[in-house]
Amino acid sequence: MQENDLQAIRALIATHKRWDWAFGVLGLACLMLGVLTLVALFSDMWMAGAERLNLDFMTSFPSRRAGQAGILAAWVGSVLVMLVTAAVAIPLGVAAGVYLEEYAPKNWMTDIIEINVSNLAGVPSIVYGLLGLGMFVYTFGLGRSILTAGLTLALLILPVVIVATRESIRSIPQMIREGAYACGATTWQTVRDHIVPYSSAGILTGVIIGMARAIGETAPLIVVGAVTFIAYLPPVPMTGEPAAGLFDWASAAFTVLPIQMFNWTSRPDAAFHANAAAAGLVLVCMTLLMNATAIWLRYRLRKNIKW
Repeated sequence: MQENDLQAIRALIATHKRWDWAFGVLGLACLMLGVLTLVALFSDMWMAGAERLNLDFMTSFPSRRAGQAGILAAWVGSVLVMLVTAAVAIPLGVAAGVYLEEYAPKNWMTDIIEINVSNLAGVPSIVYGLLGLGMFVYTFGLGRSILTAGLTLALLILPVVIVATRESIRSIPQMIREGAYACGATTWQTVRDHIVPYSSAGILTGVIIGMARAIGETAPLIVVGAVTFIAYLPPVPMTGEPAAGLFDWASAAFTVLPIQMFNWTSRPDAAFHANAAAAGLVLVCMTLLMNATAIWLRYRLRKNIKW
């Protein structure tokens, strides 16, 4: 090879390395822009609301006086609504994703269903609120209750869970299925013992994304009847006179943290804005707790698979 050719190759490599370095710097700058923006917003929220974070704030009902107002009804309502949402959306979403990938025949009907599921993941949340109002409140007569709110949010995140489940299952090598079938396993045994355990990390990621979106939603809950001021908790099972039923809480009126924050930020008093910032910190902590739980479950599942 001629010396001139070697010099040309070295120059070309150096040029590519410069472009590689420039792209790395650009990517780092974009990452830091997002991280610093998040840190700035969280710091501002912390400085505004940290002094209101105490036991009284967590255990008090809303009040017309900012210093006495709390978020007891709001965070309890958020927890109960998320329980209903998770209990409905996770089993249905995972089952639907498994069916579409492992059982459904590949024809035009399946293609239409797949396209619609993908499109539903981008539908504005207010549309799901109107759907929940028409279906659960008026058609099924469930009223403006925790159950209605949970079912509405379950519809909201169901496409996200389905898409995440399908993408996670697609990442499983085909040789695992073929090996299971070669040993005489049925499709259900293959799915139960291999496909779902191996894809659990991706499925949990989709669940995290969906639940994090649901816990911060306001528009669909306003449509289905979330109240902005509530000074009591849903009935506790097996308490009261007469004793409340096991699921009587599901038919109770409710509010959630985003609704409470919206109510406080709409008031001119700065003290209520501090309350809203404190409620926002609690909401962020609840989201991080859900993420931490999912990460722990993912770690345990992966550990069991290794063994």
